Amino acid sequence: MPLMPKRVKFRKQQRGNIKGNAQRGNYVAFGEYGLQLLEGGWLTARQIEAGRVAARQYVSREGKLFVRVFPDKPISKKPLETRMGKGKAEPEYWVARVKPGTVVYELTGVPKDLARQAFTRVAHKMPFRCRFVERRHA
Repeated sequence: MPLMPKRVKFRKQQRGNIKGNAQRGNYVAFGEYGLQLLEGGWLTARQIEAGRVAARQYVSREGKLFVRVFPDKPISKKPLETRMGKGKAEPEYWVARVKPGTVVYELTGVPKDLARQAFTRVAHKMPFRCRFVERRHA
């Protein structure tokens, strides 16, 4: 089942806009390897779940997978062939706002080549360009 908030203060939000690069969540914090987005936009709950399932299946329950984004923005959509007006439509699905540089998934406890192949599979599920990144050791 796709991710969504348990409850929200307001059911509907305005669209807003996404500017600049990621200032937070732009480095590998929990795992050894990560998948970093090179473009920004909306990442739907279904896309996040599809990437999670693809990574899980490829590493076959080895290691630990971290999902670093959460879909907390409701997107509403009017039904097809509906006349204009009559208020804003009901929330249809949920998205996570991501900026360029955001690390979406992290993986630990697996070899580097296995993590790279797993994230290649996940990158095919993403609507943005991605790259494989490693943790920087101080």
